[in-house]
Amino acid sequence: MILPAGDTAAAMQSVAACADIARAGGLFGMPTETVYGLAADADNAQAVAQIFATKGRPADHPLIVHLAARSHDDGVHADATLREGVDHYCPAVPDFARALMTAFWPGPLTLIVPRRAGVGAAAAGGQDSIGLRCPAHPLAQAVLSALRSPASGQSVVWGLAAPSANRFGRVSPTLASHVEEEFEGRIAVLDGGACDVGIESTIIDCTRGEPVLLRPGAITAEQVWAACGRKLLSKDELPAHSAPGPRASGTLESHYAPSARVRLMDAASMQSALDGQDATTAVRIAVYARSSVHAPASVFVQPMPAVAADAAHELFAMLRALDARGVGEIWVETPPVDSGWDGVRDRLQRAAA
Repeated sequence: MILPAGDTAAAMQSVAACADIARAGGLFGMPTETVYGLAADADNAQAVAQIFATKGRPADHPLIVHLAARSHDDGVHADATLREGVDHYCPAVPDFARALMTAFWPGPLTLIVPRRAGVGAAAAGGQDSIGLRCPAHPLAQAVLSALRSPASGQSVVWGLAAPSANRFGRVSPTLASHVEEEFEGRIAVLDGGACDVGIESTIIDCTRGEPVLLRPGAITAEQVWAACGRKLLSKDELPAHSAPGPRASGTLESHYAPSARVRLMDAASMQSALDGQDATTAVRIAVYARSSVHAPASVFVQPMPAVAADAAHELFAMLRALDARGVGEIWVETPPVDSGWDGVRDRLQRAAA
C-alpha cells in the first residue's frame, strides 16, 4: 500500500500513519535521499527481527539507524535533537566523527561508532558498534521528528533501523513503486518520489582512531579530508595486525544483483563482444554504456549518463528496468577510475560478482 504525500495535508496524514506503525512495532517503507528503507523502531528487538525476516537478511548483518535532525516543534535549531539522538546510541563520539556529522548531516553518510551497552543491539547485529545516519529527505525527517516528540502518553522512538527496502542481495529501490512490487503490497510505503542520490550512503568506520571507508557512496575521500583533516583510509591501508573491523551494510561481495547476469567490461571489449553477436544469439542482452556502441538489432542499448551523480541517481532504477525486459545478461561499461565514480563502480562490481 502506497501512502501518498502529494500535498501538505496528505503528507501530514501519511507521516502520522508511518509514525503510528513504528510505535506499534511494525514496518513501513521510508524514502531517503539515497534509497528507500524498510523502517522500524531501532530499539524494538521484535520489530528489528521483522526487518530481517521480511528481507531474508542474516540476523548478524547489521542495520543502519536513522536519526532525527530536529524535534517536531523545532523548525530551526537542530543541534540539540541530533546530538541527543547520537548520544542515545553512542557513549563517546570521536572528534573527527563529530566533524563529519557537522559537515554532512543531514545527508548520505553513515558513521560506525561505539554502541552504548543495552541499546540497539539487534539493529547492530550484536556488535559493540552501530551505524548511525541522519537522512536528508524531508519526509524521512518528518517521520523521525514526529517519533522524537510524541503526543502525550506515547513513547519516544529514538531512531529507525532502515536497510534498503528490498529482498536481501537484490537491487535497492529508488521509487515507492519498487518497494510495492518487491513486497507485493504487504508493506505500507511513504511515497517520497524518486531518491535524489540513488545509491546507498557512504559508510565510514570511526571505531579505529582514523576514518576507514567500508562502503563508497556520494561522499568522497577529498570531501572527508576537507571536513575533518583526516585521510580516509581503505581497509587495505590498515596494519596487517589490526583487529577485524565491524560488519556493515552492503559490503558483501555479491549484492545489488538483478535476476539477469551483470557483466562489466571496458568499451573496447564490449564492442568486440558485440561484434560477435547476431540475431541468432540464444541469450538476450541489454547494454548500458557511456560510449557509443554498434550493436545488432537483437541487443537493447541504453546510454549511461557521463556524469557520475546522474549515473548514480538512475543506476538501480535502470537495472530494474533492464531486468524487466527479460534479458539474460546486462553488459555495463566499467565506470571511469575517478573518486566521483567510486560508489557506482562499487555497486556494479557487487552486482556482477
